[in-house]
Amino acid sequence: MFVIPMAGLSSRFFKAGFDVPKYQLSIADTIVFDLAIKSFERYFSTDLFLLIVRDVYDTPQFVAERLTRLGVRNFMIHTLDGETSGQAETVALGLGLEQGLGDTSIDDDEPIYIFNIDTFRYNFEKPDWVESVDGYLEVFEGEGDHWSFIAIDDDDRVIKTTEKQRISNLCSDGLYYFKSKQQYLSLFQQAIAQQLTVNNEYYIAPMYNLLIAQGGRVGYVKITDDDIDFCGTPDEYQALKAQGLKIDV
Repeated sequence: MFVIPMAGLSSRFFKAGFDVPKYQLSIADTIVFDLAIKSFERYFSTDLFLLIVRDVYDTPQFVAERLTRLGVRNFMIHTLDGETSGQAETVALGLGLEQGLGDTSIDDDEPIYIFNIDTFRYNFEKPDWVESVDGYLEVFEGEGDHWSFIAIDDDDRVIKTTEKQRISNLCSDGLYYFKSKQQYLSLFQQAIAQQLTVNNEYYIAPMYNLLIAQGGRVGYVKITDDDIDFCGTPDEYQALKAQGLKIDV
C-alpha cells in the first residue's frame, strides 16, 4: 500500500502569492499532484493507495477525481478533522490510530510505503529484497541539515536515523517503508510514549531508531539526482518551471 499524507495547508505557497494549493499547481503540461502520484504508476493496478487529506479547498473531491483519471484502480481517501502534530501522526491517523487496532478495512500485515505529494520519484520499483527487512528508507547524497539522515554500518544496515541533524551525507528523499500497518502504528504509539518529537512535531525517520533498538533490520536504497525532483517550496517549484523536469512526461 502507498500512503500519501496531504494534511498540510500549503501556507508557504499562499504567502508567496499563489492562489491554489501546491499540489494543484501546473507544471510541464500537467500538475504537481499527478506527477507525485505517477511516481508509483507501475503499481496503479495492483496496490492500494491511501491519501490522507484535510477537508479544505475541496481536496477530497479533487483527489478522487484525479486518482480516477490517472487510472489508480484501488484507492481510499481518509479525511482528517484538523491539524496534526507532524507527518508521522498524519499517517497514523490515516491508518486508523483512533480506532485502536487501526482501520479494519486495511489488513494488519499490509506493507506500507509512505511518500510526499510534492516530490516526483522517477522509475520507482520496489526492491527485490524488501521482504527481508523490517523497514527501509530511500536516500540520496545531499547538502544541508534540513533533511532526515541515516548512518550505516559495514554491512549496509541502517544503524541510526536523525531529523534535521546531519550525521552523514545520506539524506532521506521522503520515501519510507514499514513491513506492516500494525508495526507502524505500534512504533508511533511508542514514539508518543517517549515524546520523540523534533521542534514539537512527530517525524517518521526517527521511528526507525525504535525499530533498530528492538532488533529490527532496516535497509536503505540510494538513488541518484536524476531519479527525483523536489517541489516542496516556492523556490523549488519556480526552479522546476524554469529548468524543466529531469525526465519527459
